[in-house]
Amino acid sequence: MFDWNGPAIHRAVVEQMNEAVIVVDREGIVRIWNASAEALFGHSSGEMLGGGLEAIVPERLWQAHDTGFRRAVDSGHAKHAGRVMTTRAVHKSGARLYVDISFSMLRGDDGTVFGVAAVGRDCTAREEAQRAARPALRQASEQ
Repeated sequence: MFDWNGPAIHRAVVEQMNEAVIVVDREGIVRIWNASAEALFGHSSGEMLGGGLEAIVPERLWQAHDTGFRRAVDSGHAKHAGRVMTTRAVHKSGARLYVDISFSMLRGDDGTVFGVAAVGRDCTAREEAQRAARPALRQASEQ
């Protein structure tokens, strides 16, 4: 009989989700990186665990990412918590990605933030199709 209240169910959910699951601690160190994160970003869990997110955040966004992350962890409130947002990311190959991602602050029993969880999925094809359609839409609206 499967123990629905034990740690195995939690591990199975994280590892077997089709969405990328990434968890970082208060310092921004990757603590969980599931198989779908590996598939999406091209980096293995061995490459990511124990390090930061610089490998997947575009270099031009590093400072903004770090500032927003630090503000969220220190205040206990993320600007985009509870909402899906589309953001830029980088694949290991260097390819640019668009990712629909949502964030959750992780709190201990005393309410203190101990980390941040993110769940994401690739939306590059959708974003590129929308970008490609914009000139035609602009032209049609001008006529």
